[in-house]
Formats: sequence, C-alpha cells, structure tokens
Amino acid sequence: MAMEDEDNNSAVVATNTQTGIKKGGDVGDNGACIDRQPDTVLHRAGLNQTAGRGSRSGPGAHAATGIRVLKRNMKRNGSRGCVTRKTRFGSRERDWLKGDTQRGCVCLYGGTVDPQPPASGPQAPSTPQTDLQLVLCSTSTTVEELCAQRDGQGLYVQLHGDLVRRLDPSERPLQMLYDYLAAMGYAEPGRVQQEAANSDLSCLIRFYSVDKPTDVSAESVELLMFGVVAQTVSLVDLSCYSLEAVPEYLFYSQDITHLNLRHNFMSVQGPGGLLNLPRFSQLKSLNLSHNRLGVFPECVCEILTLTELNLSCNSLHTVPVQIGNLQSLQMLSLDGNRLSSLPEELGGLTQLNGLGLSFNNFALIPAVLERLSAVDKLAMAGNRVESLELCTLARMSHLKNIDLRLNGLLRVKSESPEAVNQVTQLDLRDNRLDSLDLSSVCNLETLHCERNQLGTLTLSGSTLRMLHAGSNHLTTVNIYPVPNQLTHMDLSQNLLEYLPDWVCDCRKVEMLDVTHNLLSDLPSRLLNSLSLRKLLAGNNRLQRVPDLLDHIPLEALDLQHNKLAELPESLFSKALNLKYLNASANALDSIPPSSPSEESLSTLQELYLTRNNLNENCGALLVGHQNLRVLHIAYNQLLSFPASKLSKLELLEELNLSGNKLKTIPSTVSCCKRLHTLIAHSNHITVFPEILNLPEIKLVDVSCNELTEIQLPDSLPATLQELDLTGNSSLMLEHKTLNLFSHITTLKLDQKSTTAAADSQSTSTPWNHGFSEMSGQRNKLCVSVLAVDRFGDGVEACYGIFDGDRNEEVPRLLQCTMGDVLCEELQHSIIDNVYMCNTFITSHRKLGMAGQKLGASALLCYIHHEPSDPGGHFSLTVANVGSCQAVLCRDGQPVPLSKVYSLENSTEEMERVKLSKAIITEDNKVSGVTCCSRLLGCSYLSPWVVPKPWVHTEPLCSRDEFLILGNRALFERVSYQEAVCTVQAVRDPRAAAKKLCSLAQSYGCKDNIGAAVISLHISQDNCTCKPPVMTAEARGPPPASVPVTVTPGPTDPAAISSSTGLISEFNSETSASEVGSEAGSTASDEHPPPGPAPRPERRCSLHPATTLCGIMVPGPVGAGTHLFQRQPSCATFSSNHSDNGLDSDDEAPLEGVISNGSKLEVEVDIHCCAFQLRSKDFNFEKPSSDYPNGKTRRQNSVVVSATNGCLLAVCGREIADLKKSPSTSSLFGKKLSNGSVVAPEDSHNLIEVALEAPKKKSGYFNAPAQQDPEDQLIVPPSLEQEVREQLRGQSPLVSAPTLPSIPPSLKEPVWDHPHPPAFTSNLVPGPGPVSILQQEVYDTAL
Repeated sequence: MAMEDEDNNSAVVATNTQTGIKKGGDVGDNGACIDRQPDTVLHRAGLNQTAGRGSRSGPGAHAATGIRVLKRNMKRNGSRGCVTRKTRFGSRERDWLKGDTQRGCVCLYGGTVDPQPPASGPQAPSTPQTDLQLVLCSTSTTVEELCAQRDGQGLYVQLHGDLVRRLDPSERPLQMLYDYLAAMGYAEPGRVQQEAANSDLSCLIRFYSVDKPTDVSAESVELLMFGVVAQTVSLVDLSCYSLEAVPEYLFYSQDITHLNLRHNFMSVQGPGGLLNLPRFSQLKSLNLSHNRLGVFPECVCEILTLTELNLSCNSLHTVPVQIGNLQSLQMLSLDGNRLSSLPEELGGLTQLNGLGLSFNNFALIPAVLERLSAVDKLAMAGNRVESLELCTLARMSHLKNIDLRLNGLLRVKSESPEAVNQVTQLDLRDNRLDSLDLSSVCNLETLHCERNQLGTLTLSGSTLRMLHAGSNHLTTVNIYPVPNQLTHMDLSQNLLEYLPDWVCDCRKVEMLDVTHNLLSDLPSRLLNSLSLRKLLAGNNRLQRVPDLLDHIPLEALDLQHNKLAELPESLFSKALNLKYLNASANALDSIPPSSPSEESLSTLQELYLTRNNLNENCGALLVGHQNLRVLHIAYNQLLSFPASKLSKLELLEELNLSGNKLKTIPSTVSCCKRLHTLIAHSNHITVFPEILNLPEIKLVDVSCNELTEIQLPDSLPATLQELDLTGNSSLMLEHKTLNLFSHITTLKLDQKSTTAAADSQSTSTPWNHGFSEMSGQRNKLCVSVLAVDRFGDGVEACYGIFDGDRNEEVPRLLQCTMGDVLCEELQHSIIDNVYMCNTFITSHRKLGMAGQKLGASALLCYIHHEPSDPGGHFSLTVANVGSCQAVLCRDGQPVPLSKVYSLENSTEEMERVKLSKAIITEDNKVSGVTCCSRLLGCSYLSPWVVPKPWVHTEPLCSRDEFLILGNRALFERVSYQEAVCTVQAVRDPRAAAKKLCSLAQSYGCKDNIGAAVISLHISQDNCTCKPPVMTAEARGPPPASVPVTVTPGPTDPAAISSSTGLISEFNSETSASEVGSEAGSTASDEHPPPGPAPRPERRCSLHPATTLCGIMVPGPVGAGTHLFQRQPSCATFSSNHSDNGLDSDDEAPLEGVISNGSKLEVEVDIHCCAFQLRSKDFNFEKPSSDYPNGKTRRQNSVVVSATNGCLLAVCGREIADLKKSPSTSSLFGKKLSNGSVVAPEDSHNLIEVALEAPKKKSGYFNAPAQQDPEDQLIVPPSLEQEVREQLRGQSPLVSAPTLPSIPPSLKEPVWDHPHPPAFTSNLVPGPGPVSILQQEVYDTAL
C-alpha cells in the first residue's frame, strides 16, 4: 500500500527514470507535458552509491504557499538486490487522515526535477524524474482550490491509460477518485481512503497537474496540420487526440470536406472551439461523437453544407430547432444520448435517409418520423418503448426495417384491421413479450424474436424467408399461408413436442434448428426433403430416425443427446453429401454401413459417436469413410481397434479414443500421415503408440493409462507441441527420453510421491482435485486453473478457473497471483462478501496496463471453517465474474453456486449497462467486445464492465460429494445434471475433469475448455473436528520480511510430499541437462525442532516469513557449490502460439506486454529481497544413491531438487512455510499447460518476490510504469487551519521510535504504524561489501 511503511534492508542504487516533457514542447515517454514550479523549490536528497552501500544526506526544503510536508523518501528501485523505502506519510498525516474518511490524498503527476549529483561513488543518471506530488485534501476540495497554489494551473484526469481530460474548476478530484473506487466495488469508506493513495491505481485513474499533458501524438497533430495546409487534403482524422479545440492551422485549409473529431474533449468556446467550425466552407461530414458535450452544439447547424453529422454518445438531452437549417443533411446519428423527444423542425429535412436513435430514452416512436419519407430504417434499440402499435407503423409507410430490440416491450398491438405492407425486417429480440401476432404484417421477410417469453407465435408466411425464435417458451408456431420462401428457421430452446405440419411443406428450407426441445419424433417428409441441407435436432427425446427413401442433399446432421438405439440403415448410402454427423450421447450399439456394396461414395468428414455402446465391430464399418478427418468415438465399449481398418483412414487428422478399454493403439496408426491430434486417455494402454514419427503430430494425450515405458525414435517431429503422460503410475522416464522431449512446448508428468504413511496422514485433507485444460481448435490456450489443496496454515483450500476468451495473458496472471491476494485480504476481514469482493477488485487493479485492454472471466472458491466457529463445519465461499461457473453435487443433484454475468442471462445487468449508455451490438456484446458485464481487466470498458463479483457462501456437509468448476464453453455443451452424473461415474477427479472436457469437444465445442473437479470427503467427523494443533493467528497484515542469518544444521532424510493431482510440466526452453531425470517432487518435510511448536501466523505470498530461501546450483560433490541469484526482470510466460502478446484479431501490441517471438513477457512490479548465501556454511555430503529417477538430491539440511530445469535449494526450516503459500503449493514445480513456465521461486510469491527487481514500477503488471519521485504533500488553504489544529499538539520532529517487541495490532489501518518492528539481523557476506540501511528520521515542516 502507498500509505504503508516498508522496512527493508538493502542498498540504494540509481533509479530507472523516464524523460518528461518540459514546458517548451519537449516530449517524453511519460506522456505528460511538465513544467517547473516557479514558487516551489524541491531539494532532492542525493543518492550515494558506494559499492553496495546506500545512504542519504542533505535535508529537503521548499518554499510555497499552503502547508507542505516534505519527507525523505527512498524510492523502490528496480535494480540488483534492493528494497528501498517508499514512505509517503508520517504519523501526524496518518492521524489527520484517520480523523475523517472524507479526507485523503490525490496523487498529482507532472513536472520534472533533476536529481542532485551524488556526493561520491559512481555517477547516477542525470535524466530528469517525473514529479509526483501527494496533495492532502477532502472530498469537498475543488480543482479551483487545488490550483490556487499553483498559479492557476489546471488539473487533468486520465482513465485507463486513454485520453487526458481537463477538469472543470468546480470538479472535486478526491470525490471523483472515491466515486471511481466505489463503482469498482470497494464498499468500506476506510478501504476506499486507503486504496485512493495506492500507486497501482495510476493505470486506472491518474491526475496531472501540468499545463497540458500530451504525448508523442501531439507532434503528430502539429505535423499533420502543416501537411494539411501545404497540400490539398479533403479528409482529416483527428480522433482520439484528447483535443479541446481544433488546431488553428487547420482553418487555413478550405479544401476539407470530412472532419473526424471523435473521442476528444472539444469545447464550444475558445479560439479553436466548435463555434469556429462554420469557417469550413466545404465541410460535408462532421463526426463529434464521444466528446462529452452535454448540450447539442447549435453552431453546427450553421454549417449548411453538411450531409452527415454524428453526435453519438454525448449525453444530449434535447435537439435544437435550428436542426432544420441543415437541408442537405442525409445522415444524422444521435445514438447513445438521453433524448426523449425530437423537434418538429426535424421533419423538414427532406433529404434525410438515415436517423440513429438507439440507446436513448424514447418511450414512444417519435411522430416526426412520419414526415421523414426518405428514412427507411427505424433504429431505436435500447430505448424504453413498452408498447408497439402496428397502426403507427402503418402510417409510416416508408419504414421497411424496424429495430426495437432491448426495449422492454410488453405487447405488440394490432387492433386495427389495416395491414402493414411496407415492413420487411423486424427485430424484437431481448424484450418481454409473452405472445406475438404479426399476421397483419403481410410482407415480412425476416423476424428476430429471440430471448423473449413467447408462448405462441402467429405470422404471415407469404414472403417469410428467415425466422429466428429461439430461447422462448413456444409450444406451437402458426404460420399461414405456408412459407414457401422460408430458407432458415431457428426454433431451438423452446417447448415444442412436435413439429407443425407446415414445416414439412416448406419447399426451400435449407437450415432447421430444433435443438433443446421436447420432440419425440421427426416427420419422414422432413428428413426426405429435397432442400434441407442442415438439420440440428439434438437434445430432444427422439427414439428413432425415419428411413431415407431417396437421395437427399443433407450435409450436416446433429442427433446428439437423444434416445436413439440405431440409425437408419441407408443413412450413408442415401445421404451422399453428408459431411458432418454427431450422434453422441445416445444408446447406439452399431452404426450403419457406409455403402451396401464394397465401393463407397461417402463424403463424410466429421463423425462424433462419443458416449454410446459401440464395440470394436464398428471399426470395420468405418473403413468406407475414407474422407474422414475427425473421428470421436470416446467412452464406448471398445476393447480394440482393428489394425487393418485404421490404416485405411489415411486422411484422418483428429482421433479421440478416450474412455474405452483399449490396451494398445494399433501400430497402423502410423499410416495416418495427416494425424495431428491423438487423444486416448482413460484406457488400459500399456505400450506407447507409434505416432511420434508422424510428420504433423501436434498433441498426444495418453494420460490415465497403464504405460510402463516409451519406445522413442531417434528424433521427434518438430510439430509436437503437447504431450500428456499424467496418471501413468508405473511410467519411468530415462535420461534419453527426457532429452528427446526437451523441445516440446508442454510436457505433463506426474509428481512422484514417496511420502511416508505417517506423514501422509498428518498432511491429508478432506478433499482432492483434478483438472483439465484443452485448447480445442484454437491456436492457444486461454484458460487457466488454480488448485491449492492446502491453503494457509489451517485445513483450507482454494480453487479457481480463469477464462480469457481470446487472450492468454490475463488468465495466467490471475492464476499466479489471485490466491496470494485472497490470502492477503483474509488478513483484513473475516466477512465473506468483503474479502472476496476486495480480492477480485484488488486483482483487477494489480493487472495494471495488461488489464486495460484485455480481460478474463474468473471464479474463485475458498473452503474454510467459519471464523466464528473454527472447530465447526466447513463452508464454501464462491465468487465469480463473467461466465465461469461452479456446481456442487449434493445428494446426487447439482446445486449451482455461481451467477453468469452475461447480458443474455442477466436482466439486471442488461438494465445497468443500458443505463450507463453503452452501445450493445446485435450479438449482445458491450461495444462489440464482450458479452460479459463483469470481468477482471478490460478497464477501458468501465463503467459498463466492472470487476465486482457475485459472492455466495454455502455450508458443506457430509451429503456433498464433489465440486465442479468450468468455463463458459464447458457448460454451454454439458448440462449441470450431465456433469454431475459424469463425475459420479468416475472415481479419479483428474479423469473426471478430462472426461468433461472430452465430452464437450465431442458435443461440438471448438473453443478452449477448462474443468476442475474437487472431490469432497466431508464426513460428520470432519465437519465438527477440533481445530488442528497448528492453528492460524488472527487475520491481519503479516510483518514485513527481513533477511536473517541461516546456519543450516544436519537433518534426517525427509520424504517428498505432493498433493493429489499436482502435475509437473517441462518447457521447451529447459535444456535436457537441466531437467535430467528429476521428474519428481520438489518439496521436503523437515522434522520439527525439539520443544513446543510455536503457533504460526497466517502468512501469504505478499508477506513471506522471515526465513531464508535461496537458489543454488550444486556442482560436483566435493568441488564446491556455485551460487547465483535469480534475476528475473519480468514474469515470463512462454507462448509459441502468440506472436505479439495479443490475439490474432488485435491490430497492435499492447503496451506493457512484450514479445520476442517465442516468449510473452508481462512486466510486473516485484518486491525484491536481497538474500545471499555463504557457500562455506553449507557442507554438502555425498548422496547415498545416484538417484536414478531424479527424485531428490539431499545435501545436509538443504533439499535440492530439479523441476522445470531450475535447481532449488531450500533450507529445511523454510519448507513448511513454502508449502503453505498459495502460489507455491499450486504452482511449485508446475508448468502451465499452454507452455508457460512457472519456475520454482525462492519465496512465497513467484511474481512479487525475486532476487532482483525489474526496472519498471507502479503496479504489479504495469509497464511501462511511471517513476516514483520525491513526494511533496500539499494542503490547500481552505484546510490549512484545520490541519494546523490537528497537528498543533504534536512534535514537529519525529525521531526514530523505539522498536516494539510485539508487532502492533494487525486489525488497525495500515497507516497506523509508520514504523513496523525491525529485526536485528546479519547479512551473510556475499560478493561486495555488506548493504546496511540506517534507521531514517522523518522531518516534518509546516
């Protein structure tokens, strides 16, 4: 926290600075135009470097109006082995802030200050540093009052790293900041006050105090203006430049016909204001959308040459009568405003043919539209029209296309017998209609009425071509006359028990979707139709499919999730054009032959037969489908697959044989030269299939089998990207095998557990987990799973799933850090809604710049005892945003625990987003980006998309069997009930998770799929068990970490422990020599020291325990040990499928997300700890064995194990704490399944603690970050007297306090204790002199 004192011993080194823009036009990287303060003099304390020793000298002073508090501040620098002070408030400032939650501080960025040259030592960089001032104020303090001390300078605000806006003099910055945090979801005033001072917040909202903060684009504007003047340019695009006025140069060009000023902050007054726009004599097109105008600029009505005017999203309430002057206007866009009426003068625009009125406040269709005879489309989506009179449409005879979706329509009245002849397209989606009679709309061609509450639907079929009526309650559909022009009909997700007769009489119907109904039979005439090409009839109650009488043009047939025992015998011989067949989840015991004769004409390419009763005899019937590319025949009764038959499928590309009883894959699979995916998990396979010589093989999954060895060729294909060998308990990998596997992007192996029985009992938990992540047909995996069976010090657990849709960066970052954030929030509150909400919002903030444009759905589950009853029943607290879901199985029935935050599924969220005046596209996406209204990240979509989660706590009992977590793709294809039944039939959680993902793929899912299954063993004894001996302390902030001297002593051999289902994976960047054969566990249990065991505190990865954890590379025995310190400058996530850190659809790389072609690097802020080891203190003993399997190397009291190519040396006393960390317990020795490596760290938090910090700051994932300069605290004159009274009774000089022996209460606010307890410690000598940080003395001057 920015208000939190941090005691860390380290050396001070030169800061990594950024160049600002000086008052004169100099341009810098920080994007701010900065000037010197004429009335303020800042004296920086010199930075003194002496070979590892840092010291400060020289007091700081200033002279300015108001009350300014200047303190010496040692900045956190991104350099080798340093953690420096970042204190911003003294005790008196804290006391003043605590007095009222309406007080706070505003961080003002701007200005440049040159640091003084160091007194001695190497020269520090002379680059000017960005000036940051902390201004103490209250929520009632206005911009005018803040600027009174700054010679009338203005203030600016920047949201989400986007445009910079000048604040009005009456606006209140601190209140704006508090309102922003409250809108995010922070509820407690004290927490809002605390978060407002957090420097991480700068990537969400930032205030500037310079004349005009600009960026490099300002120069581009100036150059553009000169180019416009020098040349004949007719189209000028100045959108997204944070402009307040049109550049003066632009008015010199009279050739401009199109001017785009979208997404600026244009003002009406001023030299370049909107009042000057009539000076453009040839202007035809003007775009002023997204300019926060608030009032319709009447001056644009004087530009008589305009033919196109866009004023969307400007919060306009009225349209002036002067709009009638624009007689040449043809297109007028007024979407996204607050209009409720239109002037009559608008009807005089005879040439107007396009009028956008969507997402306003109209309750009725404006009558003026009757006079606009050239307008043919009524665009009024997202208004408040509750009743539609068809007679009104009849009077507007020029309207052909009516868009009234998202209006809350309750009724459509057709009282008048007058026919509506002109309307051809009608969109009534997402309303509240319960019946619809449009028989009077006799020329209707296309109707959209999805997601209403329709029970009956009556239409005229004379000209009907397309009907979309899915997601209603329809039991019948009446259309007369027969729609002979109908080609596309969607009646899915209704209550139809039979298909109307007129459906079979349609002569041109090509696509029919009747999935998710109650159909028990399909008419024979329908299936034998000579026009039908695509029939989707899955998820019904069909018991038979009628025989085919003649050749039909059918190309796609979906019959999954029915009760079919057989398919028509002539299906493949009559449907010669059939390319796609899905008959999964039926009761088939055989399939029809491809042809009655030996010669087959089958064109079938995709065949899905998963979850039937097929046996090995079906293999012979598949031979005729020689064009087959995808074959899913998982979860059947196959004992074998005929080798001779498999060799005939030479074009096969994807083969799924999972969940059968196969003991081997035929060697003839090598004949399938185009095969790129082989999935054969959950069988009895003992011999690795001969597929590693295939030229295009990419993915091989033979997990959960009985493999004992792998026979490999001399070399592997370069295309192999993923190999899953988990769940093969007898598999032993040799050195040569691992050498061959070294280039594979994702290699999944089991952690071999040799834990003693007694230790296993002592560390057992009443739950275990398994998970699966599948990329499907996407080129990268954008789903991540977090699983921690032992969370914290007590018997607790934490699980989560994160879905980035099309980005993989945000899910990986959340996977690595969200458990730690939860652990931190548990220190501050025991109320479930509070700590879960704060966990999500804090994680959203810590995404920094990576979360400005990218986002992810997230779900987090926390199993715990109730704080009020530590020995009572377990409770499950679930929080989620987006579309990830959690389902609990209780007594065999699914109990949903989450809420899907999508616009289609939540009426409340739809209304909230509409009230915020967001533009919702026709596919129900906010601004066309996401269908979710709550996400972590995507902060640029605020306030429409927010990070506040749904929180629910469910008490657990002995009737609860397991918990299922899944993303949107899983539960779109697998229902809650089927998911529960699926898991019940599989004992192993990992195999159950894999089965869920395989089923979803076989049911037609093409996207990324993620599933986690947590098996619960909550007996009555577990529910009422006594608290364990090692109980956690009261939740509160743990003390800061400090280095201590470690003298390892001899210990007994410790056994390796691992949690159930934990997987070790190897990255392609890890060399074989590093990996060796250490494909095992990495942790070791240490015997406790004699005497009573201390009561441990709850510790999280953000505040690790005060013990040492180092990284070592042991050399040969007796040859001495080579020490090194890992120096990560960023969190590295390998992604061979992502070229630039963005999805393939993105146009430009994201700032802060760096790519070098093979690695994706997201720059993060790291709290570094400079620990060094004395090599002579470690006397390594020769191992007693050569550890052929590479489980563990034991050297005295240090356990050294190799995982992911990194050798980790952990002192014995640290291992217990290490295993308790959420990040290490879930990711220790684990490689992410998309190829990302999470290397073993020497601390609790693999991202936040490292031996060298990166040279980027201001946010966990904020890059490039702003510099942290000396802080200047300013109190406006209006608060001067109050502050003086608060500070009068206190000493002006605060000296170093006596160090308390007991840490202060952890429940008090962070800024209550500016000087946390310090611990006397000796740094172990390393290379160079020892770094010592002297106790600081704070100077507070009034």
